[in-house]
Amino acid sequence: MVSTTPYGAWRSPIHAELAASHDSRPEFVGAVGDEVWWVAPRPLEDGRMTLVRRRADGVEESALAAPWNVRSRLFEYGGMPWAAVPRESGGPLVVFAHFADQRLYAWEPDDPAGAPPRPLTPVSAVGGGLRWADPVLPPGRGEVWCVLEEFTGEGPTDLRRVLAAVPLDGSAADDRDAVRELTDDRHRFLTGPRLSPDGRRAAWIAWDHPRMSWEGTELKVAEVGEDGPFAGIRTVLGGPDEAVAQVEWAADGSLLAVTDRTGWWNLHRVDVATGACVDLCRREEEFGGALWRPGTRWFAPLDNGLVAVVHGRGAMVLGILDPETGELVDAAGPWTEWNATVSASGSRVVGVAASPRTAYEVVELDTGTGRARVVGARHVDPVDPAYYPEPLIRTFTGPDGREIHAHVYPPHSPDHLAPADELPPFVVWAHGGPTGRSPQVLDLEIAYFTSRGIGVAQVNYGGSTGYGRAYRDRLRGRWGIVDVEDCAAVAEALADEGTADRARLAIRGGSAGGWTTAASLVATDLYACGTIAYPVLDLMGWLDGGTHDLESHYLEYLVGPFAEVPDRYRDRSPLTRADRIAVPFLLLQGLEDPVCPPRQSEGLVEAVAGRGVPHAYLTFEGEGHGFRRADSVVRSLEAELSLYAQTFGIDVPGVPALELAK
Repeated sequence: MVSTTPYGAWRSPIHAELAASHDSRPEFVGAVGDEVWWVAPRPLEDGRMTLVRRRADGVEESALAAPWNVRSRLFEYGGMPWAAVPRESGGPLVVFAHFADQRLYAWEPDDPAGAPPRPLTPVSAVGGGLRWADPVLPPGRGEVWCVLEEFTGEGPTDLRRVLAAVPLDGSAADDRDAVRELTDDRHRFLTGPRLSPDGRRAAWIAWDHPRMSWEGTELKVAEVGEDGPFAGIRTVLGGPDEAVAQVEWAADGSLLAVTDRTGWWNLHRVDVATGACVDLCRREEEFGGALWRPGTRWFAPLDNGLVAVVHGRGAMVLGILDPETGELVDAAGPWTEWNATVSASGSRVVGVAASPRTAYEVVELDTGTGRARVVGARHVDPVDPAYYPEPLIRTFTGPDGREIHAHVYPPHSPDHLAPADELPPFVVWAHGGPTGRSPQVLDLEIAYFTSRGIGVAQVNYGGSTGYGRAYRDRLRGRWGIVDVEDCAAVAEALADEGTADRARLAIRGGSAGGWTTAASLVATDLYACGTIAYPVLDLMGWLDGGTHDLESHYLEYLVGPFAEVPDRYRDRSPLTRADRIAVPFLLLQGLEDPVCPPRQSEGLVEAVAGRGVPHAYLTFEGEGHGFRRADSVVRSLEAELSLYAQTFGIDVPGVPALELAK
């Protein structure tokens, strides 16, 4: 029976424990012969990442038991942490990075004796040690090639990166000198090498401070000898204002790369000798994205010359491209969002996809028949789908008439209606990155709120990827302005049209979204409260060794060179304007966060102490940048709901009250 109940007080079967236990997404999928392997989170097992194996007979199993944790710390955000090759006998050979010590391990899962993984690389006591990612296993060489990140001191930027070859016989397990370096360390950032079909050439992507990978990168090609470093290294594509996001060799030996030289990440064929390139499917769509983690794959060449591509404007879907004709045919099926992790084997393509009604699943496409099917991590509804929200794709108008893309999730429940004269509270969600994008997929954390009568609006503010280079460059020099304005424009529009209650608007975000949330609270009186998670709050602190190496110069793009615009760093930092915060807020922080260290959050707590602003500061032992453990997600979700209940005057049953200090 449907009851009339105020917004926010609706009872829901989607409790915090349920949302936390389903807070998982398969990633880094790969075809290993007739098998499919991928990395899967285990939030109920202290947030570790495991390898999942789907055998040729369809049996799916967690291949590595606890405490193995398949996750690299390269760039602090990680990268492809494993590689595997099928063998004629003995089953596959697997190499992976273990999070606890960051060593590479070799493992034979079908070993009759059940031998555990054996280490391939040594432990270093210097700084963050040795870290490895984006591995490949070149045929017949007895080595694994990958990116090596090696700390040379105790500081977060005291390090070097090279491409390196590690022997598979274990001879480097206690001997750093046994690791063969394939390149020098002249470039600050690298992706793993891609080997040509004939084994004679390698290709990879490199870039340097102060650029981030979506600003400008270089596509490198070199000759591969029997031993020793790569020879004849040269740049064949890219530069300071052109971002190459991925490179692969096709079966015929041609070089394929995604580059944004047209203003959109399109797929090109590159002439290795001259650097000339041909756009294989010129569209105002993205065939790539922001390269945060090496090993991210938006396309995969097939043996027959076709190319599997993830592409779109906003939402990304899987298609098969004929590079000779430019014809692009999208895969059939209910999935509306495909992740940048595709792999091809023979005529099969495997990837990870989701929709507004399903969470992320491992999907296989048979390009011969056109049939797509779920082969792993199959979505199972944990509750009646009637409790899922019904998202709306919206485009709003911001300052200067600019477009702002957003997904709006109105409150929804089969059990409740609100009083006819009441408008719902709404929470604006600001994604991280800030070069990220909020996909339109089933998210039980969103459903946790919408099924209780609280709306959610995900804003893909200027700076987001998925809408071309000009859209993401809106944030250049204007971080803390464009993102704040765009979120406010969406909130204002929802209130003006009667979709949301203007008096009950909130904003929340983590990482860069935490910055946008905090900056919004100090710049506008639009929001009644906010939830700030593992945020950037003090730009000056970032300049002074306050973050990791990858983003240590990012502010030159987002804010401007400090030497030229020093006042911006002070004036835009929420920490220096904390006296302008006049509404309740919740601050969430992982104590092991190397990207946004706790001292940023601690500074905000000190700045508002005793000022009469209701607030709560919750910290999480063992959590880094983003929460992986189920108990952390539960605690943070319930605290966030309690903040909204207290601020909006809602009686929420069954949720622990958040204690707010003043």
